[in-house]
Amino acid sequence: MVYIIGEIGINHNGSLELARKLIFAAKEAGCDAVKFQKRTIDLCFTREELAKPRESPFGTTQGEYKRGVEFDERGYNAIDAYCREAGIIWSASCWDEQAVDFIDNYKPPWYKIASASLTDDNLLRHTRSKGKPIILSTGMSTLAQIDRAVQVLGTASLTLMHTCSTYPSAYEDLNLRASER
Repeated sequence: MVYIIGEIGINHNGSLELARKLIFAAKEAGCDAVKFQKRTIDLCFTREELAKPRESPFGTTQGEYKRGVEFDERGYNAIDAYCREAGIIWSASCWDEQAVDFIDNYKPPWYKIASASLTDDNLLRHTRSKGKPIILSTGMSTLAQIDRAVQVLGTASLTLMHTCSTYPSAYEDLNLRASER
């Protein structure tokens, strides 16, 4: 069975109108689902990181940018409505336990764990506690780290994705044989 998930992440740039267009484009392209990304900014980034300079439509710091592209309840209510209108399933990669609890309010059919979160045992356990299937990305991870994550999560309703965390990816970086480097 092939199941195609359209990666939206934060590519909506904080715009609900762009999120809506991406949802409908994914549906038109034949995707079965779309996936967003949810972070609790003050938990996922240090004050120092958030204070770093970054020019964006939202301000002049990394924190203003990060907060600007993160949807709140009103935003996710709209996403949920757009997906229902389009007839497409949606879920999210949650980068912290608070984000998992937030997204769980929308009753997603599955969760995706980002490769950057693969070593966060508490997040893995918390996500598993929701009783939903889990898709686990493995980019940036060693085989030992992947084995540990599978040990924490268990194998029931777990899908592993061999991923590359650089976009766009150069062919020589894909590591399709999944060998240690």
